[in-house]
This record gives sequence, structure tokens and C-alpha cells, in this order.
Amino acid sequence: MGRIYDISADIHPGMPSFPGDPPIAVRPTQQLSKGDAYNLSELSFGSHAGTHIDPPRHFLPNGLTADRIDLEALNGPCRVVHVPDPHREVSTGDLKGLLHGVSRVLFRTHNSVRWARGEAFFPDYVALAPEVAEYLAAAKLRLVGIDSQSIEKDTTNQYPVHHTLLESDCVILEGLRLAEVPAGEYELRCLPLKLRDGDGAPCRAVLVAP
Repeated sequence: MGRIYDISADIHPGMPSFPGDPPIAVRPTQQLSKGDAYNLSELSFGSHAGTHIDPPRHFLPNGLTADRIDLEALNGPCRVVHVPDPHREVSTGDLKGLLHGVSRVLFRTHNSVRWARGEAFFPDYVALAPEVAEYLAAAKLRLVGIDSQSIEKDTTNQYPVHHTLLESDCVILEGLRLAEVPAGEYELRCLPLKLRDGDGAPCRAVLVAP
């Protein structure tokens, strides 16, 4: 087994979340420093906090929920694609010749560089263009991931990227941290929290190099 890259965001109070999502809070309820017998904390955050999956139920009323996603979709051979341009959406031109034999793809964009510099949310993040979602859906991918809190930027509340991918049974993995990960082939290991009827679930995700 090669190097293991942890591509998950730390969950902690004050961490960035998508605008409108619940804030993250960690409140100690038992503390050794205060004479308690053990440490214990209460956690509060949304189902799409940090690194997380978007199952079909996120946008589709009868779609699969987080606890019923086939774990084989989240685990297996994966390709990391580097999109270096910091000022535009990921386009179909970035995918030429890169999807042959691939069922899982992660996009490393300029977002990862910005996450490495600091943790404030930035609204001008790099996302997928709608035509890329159509291209990926036609390629029958099982999972698509990106290093932003949302895979798309949409001001119409129509969310075409999410709908296109989720309607094609492609799971979305968001909030990745890929700054240290070179483009290439890996084994993805991703286990979301088993939230019953969940519309999303935070997860621990790692990449294993060959």
C-alpha cells in the first residue's frame, strides 16, 4: 500500500460552512479539567458539514438516503483530475481523454490552494459547469467529488449540476481537501456517517496511492 492522503476537512467550531447551513458547534459536557470522570462533548452541525456526501435524497424526494448508499460507489479506484485555472468553472475541455475506464473522479482545483491558506468561506469558488455534469452523467460515473462546499454555483435555485448527477445515480462528494494530492490514480476510501434517512452525511475520506 502506498501513501495515504487524508482528504477530509477538520470539523471544529467556526469552520466554514455553505451560507445558510447550520453553524458547527462542539460543547464540552463533561471535562476532566473540571473534576469529571471523563471528557465528553455535544456536537451540533448540519448534514452537509465539512467533507460530506450528497446522496440522491438531497434533491430528489424519493432518492436514496445516506444510510442506503451502496458503499461500493464510495470505495474503489479513483482518478484525481487537476484543474489549475483559478478563475473559471470546470469545463468539458478539462476532461478530454481523462475519463476512459474511470468510475470515480475527484476535481482538484484552485479551491484546495485557498483552503490551505485559510479556512474562511469564499463565494468565488471553482465549481462544475452544467455541461460537465451532463458529460459525467453520460459517462456513467458512480461518484464525482470536488474541493468546494458545493459542486456548483447557481443563482436560480434550479441546481442543474446536482440534479443531473443525482438523477443518474452518481453520488456527489464535496468539501474535499486536495492541496497535497498530485493528479493521478488512487484508491478512494470514503465512509459517511450512517444517518438514517439522511439527505447528506459528513464523512472521513482518504486516498491511497498505488
